[in-house]
Amino acid sequence: MSHSRERWIGFFILLPSIILIAIFVYGFIAWTARVSLSAWDGVMPNYTWVGLANFQQLFNREIGGVAAQRFNIGLWNTFFFTIFFLLLCVGIGLLLAILLDQKIKWEGVFRTVYLFPMALSFVVTGVLWQWIFAPGTAARPRGVNALLDGLGLGALQWKWYTSTDSIGPFHLALIPVLVAASWQMIGYTMAMFLAGLRGIPEELREAARVDGATEMQIYRRIIMPMLSPITLSALIVLGHISLKIFDLVYTMTGKGPGFVTDVPGIFMFETTFQGNHFAQGAAISVIMLLMVALVIIPYLVFSFRREEEL
Repeated sequence: MSHSRERWIGFFILLPSIILIAIFVYGFIAWTARVSLSAWDGVMPNYTWVGLANFQQLFNREIGGVAAQRFNIGLWNTFFFTIFFLLLCVGIGLLLAILLDQKIKWEGVFRTVYLFPMALSFVVTGVLWQWIFAPGTAARPRGVNALLDGLGLGALQWKWYTSTDSIGPFHLALIPVLVAASWQMIGYTMAMFLAGLRGIPEELREAARVDGATEMQIYRRIIMPMLSPITLSALIVLGHISLKIFDLVYTMTGKGPGFVTDVPGIFMFETTFQGNHFAQGAAISVIMLLMVALVIIPYLVFSFRREEEL
């Protein structure tokens, strides 16, 4: 069988998938972008062209009012959530991987325990941690507050995800959400780093020890540089998850009092499917898509260039 014939056979095998992706992914992205530039505000479609008016309402408080205020808070929440989520998942995941790489006893048990949260959906995780961080009342505390009360540490009780306290634009109510999200994804980064560590030849470490390098120097100068592609991959995967986070926050806290735990995904859902403001909801979706694209596209370019070099 000639090479050209094999190529055509492969093309026709992939053709149904290509058509479906073109329609249901890129076609709907194009349709969403078109709706975001229209005056569709109600149940009945209205494709009257309004340009960037819907986007201006989201970024200009004088025009958008509460919608612009809420969207601004949601962007700040997403920014802080992404930064701390990446730091917690990558930092703790790397630490756990290094500990497991020491060939400790019951390593398989620990691996299973760390990876178990990944078997749950974000919805289940949200419900679970909602109960754990439910503040209850002063007379009848719940969750963590009940534990603190039982230990005689009632002074440490807090409102958790119902708190409206903040440090600048950072709302402290995001802390329980960060704990829940990190708890689920730390095992993922641990598994990635552990696979990378196990792929590093032991001879490199032995050679470094013979040359007088300490364990800290070995990790800092040899192992960590070799783990940089894995670190980048973990950051990309976790970054796009955090930028479009919806289900965990929606089931755990919702938008919260004063939008303290609001994110663009929840704002888009409520605007589009509860308020029937389809054009504005589409504009929020397009902005979320661009946020994710800013993370994914540089990674794809880097990956393609690396493949060409190899």
